[in-house]
Amino acid sequence: MTSTHAQAVKAPAELDRCPIMPTYGPPAVQFVRGEGAYLWDSDDKKYLDFLSGLAVTSLGHANPVIASAIADQAQRLLHVSNLFGTEHNGAVAQTLDTLIGDGSPAGGQTFFCNSGAEANEAAIKLARRFGGHGRHTVVTAYRSFHGRTLATLHATGQPEKWDSFQPLPEGFKHVVWADLDELANTIDDTVAAILIEPVQGEGGVNPATAEYFQGIRALCDERNILMMVDEVQTGLARTGRWFGFQHFDVQPDVITMAKALGNGMPIGACWAKADVAASFKPGDHATTYGGQPLATAAARAVLDEMIALDAPKLATAASEAIVAAFSALPQVSGTRGLGCLLAIEIDGFDARKVAADCLEAGLVLNGVTATALRIAPPLTITEAQITDAAAIVKSVLEAQ
Repeated sequence: MTSTHAQAVKAPAELDRCPIMPTYGPPAVQFVRGEGAYLWDSDDKKYLDFLSGLAVTSLGHANPVIASAIADQAQRLLHVSNLFGTEHNGAVAQTLDTLIGDGSPAGGQTFFCNSGAEANEAAIKLARRFGGHGRHTVVTAYRSFHGRTLATLHATGQPEKWDSFQPLPEGFKHVVWADLDELANTIDDTVAAILIEPVQGEGGVNPATAEYFQGIRALCDERNILMMVDEVQTGLARTGRWFGFQHFDVQPDVITMAKALGNGMPIGACWAKADVAASFKPGDHATTYGGQPLATAAARAVLDEMIALDAPKLATAASEAIVAAFSALPQVSGTRGLGCLLAIEIDGFDARKVAADCLEAGLVLNGVTATALRIAPPLTITEAQITDAAAIVKSVLEAQ
């Protein structure tokens, strides 16, 4: 299954170029509608979605509760700017604070934005404001992923992504993942914060451990620096807890999130303990659309629905079923991850080719490394749908 950009976006045949910039490879299909765990393309072919728009549509496509909230808000008020208050952002911030506290208020404040990269930009600026002049460095792990803006690109510990965009903003150091000794030796007087993921999603679905996170927390306390946790892909029940860090019995100083918060509506957030958030003063940071009524109406509905469904419990049950179904395949050598953010190792196979063949067979997932498939379905996925997905993967692997 191949196409050009122009074909995939249904551009006029006489157009001498695709109207879309080539920042992604040519898409194989054009999706036009979805329902729950299913998608349909422009030729009305049906697909089972085990990627959820990269851990975004955790409550499924076209969720009627979310759709109703968006439609109602769209008819009432879309935008007024952050010079004025609106009705949903306070409620969303308070709910997030309670979820971060695992049922009790965590005592923080939230800045709303439009994406995970923007949430991490806010966290980086907050770390610099907290640290003061000369104490501005943020330490991250190799194979991490924190965004595509210039600052978050340098925060991302994947040097192969840097070369075309040099010089990148200064103020970042990178250490080997899960090596506390190297981390401790890297922290000097310029360091203001450590930014870390509970599971490295784009880096290969590499889960952290309690020992690692507790060691980072201890280092941050000892050196008076911020522990900032990137929950953009892991947050909001994806891992079987409301936030990934909650598996490790620590409390971060700053938490970033996006993806599942809007179930497809673009919204991101940066939460910080109140005393840390107080480092920001009016005028230090802003965004035109952050926290606007349409996005926060969606987020409010998402959070209410997740709480009503006990989304962490759904993720845990689905995870167990996914691991069991895929581990039974003879070509699968192992699984890793947390909750419904998993990697399925298929040693000896080209994971990207397998993912492409699965798409042809009606299953959406992706090759997150050369030998691993990323599995991140809606948290509402059923056992029957998991069985169907495993059967498709099995048939594709047998045909390689």
